[in-house]
Amino acid sequence: MDLFEQQDTATQEKTQPLAARMRPRTVEEVVGQDRLLGPGKLLRRAIEADRLGSIILYGPPGCGKTSLAEVIARVTRRRFERTSGVLANVQILRGILQTAEHRKKNKGQETILFIDEIHRFNKAQQDVLLPYVEQGDITLIGATTHNPFFFINSPLTSRSQIFQLEPLVRADIVTLIDRALTHEHGLAHLKIRMDAEAKTHLADVCEGDARRALNALEIAALTTEPGDDGVIHITRAVTEESIQKKAVVYDHDEDEHYDTISAFIKSVRGSDPHAAVYWLAKMLYAGEDPRFIARRLIILASEDIGNADPRALTIAVSALEAVDFIGMPEARITLGQATTYLATAPKSNRAYLAIENALADVKEGRTLPVPKHLRDGGPVGHKKLGYTGYQYAHNYEGHFVDQEYVPTSKVYYEPGDQGYEDTIRKRMEHWESLREKPRTGKKKRS
Repeated sequence: MDLFEQQDTATQEKTQPLAARMRPRTVEEVVGQDRLLGPGKLLRRAIEADRLGSIILYGPPGCGKTSLAEVIARVTRRRFERTSGVLANVQILRGILQTAEHRKKNKGQETILFIDEIHRFNKAQQDVLLPYVEQGDITLIGATTHNPFFFINSPLTSRSQIFQLEPLVRADIVTLIDRALTHEHGLAHLKIRMDAEAKTHLADVCEGDARRALNALEIAALTTEPGDDGVIHITRAVTEESIQKKAVVYDHDEDEHYDTISAFIKSVRGSDPHAAVYWLAKMLYAGEDPRFIARRLIILASEDIGNADPRALTIAVSALEAVDFIGMPEARITLGQATTYLATAPKSNRAYLAIENALADVKEGRTLPVPKHLRDGGPVGHKKLGYTGYQYAHNYEGHFVDQEYVPTSKVYYEPGDQGYEDTIRKRMEHWESLREKPRTGKKKRS
């Protein structure tokens, strides 16, 4: 690189957006992916030893896929070529690939080909990559926000290692903000005082997207007039305006977090879908992890609905899977559907009480022995050990036979009269009428 090229590069860097200027330059500077890049982790070892093969980086926007690709190229000192699933066609790809092949054969220099949004390539475009990846003419680094097992051809995924990057958490974003305020490539040339609540608001509402947070920080810094002391004061109100999102009172690890999720769960339990979706909206707007909400709905589906509507648990589990698969902001629709379904479902806590009462008896009382006719003596040992007398229920009318399954007559599960549990209750009452010794110790229904 000659003097003029160096000057052009320096000028270009100064005019780049803050998010681009603050890209990490070493593995140590990468924030938020310790699961993959922490000391001793596989990906980090492969990068530092320059033994990295083709990989696909899968994760949400702004989690560091492009930054990591550039760090890999810099650490391994390979030629870095980049293109996009939006821009490149087959002809462009062939040109890049053939040049990389020629470079390796004639100069011994290896090439990293970084393809952003690789999921946008059609089958023909992906197939063009295969022979070059297989022969090692290029090291492919693909970046995608879509599940690679669904959107990338299996021959390509089988030749690549897939690494899933996680959204950055609040502490990671705050770290990046602090770094940008003081780094020579960032905003160190400006005198900026940024309030702590402004940082946390920005970190919360950017939903794990570092690029979005840094873009908003740059807007806030460049559009806020300095005070008489020449200092740019960035308050929470300034960050609200710069990111076009109002701050709501919601601290993710303190009272407001727990109070809001409590109100949400109690609204669903209390069959008020209007209140439930309001608290859901507040949490989502404030940047709550949608997976946390979905997990709480799964617990509620068993604890507060149970067998009154067994489909509730299926819907709640499906909601969690959908949230993981599609992410925000679309996941709000799935969470809204699951919330309103569970809020309007018939309610029962009888299954929850059953397991709690049984656990209490196991913990506090004498452990009951398994009746001999229910024990497993193996194909030969039943008669020798006296494990005989078991009656196979399917051999009897109604697939029911009166025999002892536990040496106690205590009642644990008493179905209510809500929804499907009413059907279960009538079925159990019928079976009870067929027993010679009805169960005792029934509790008053609550």
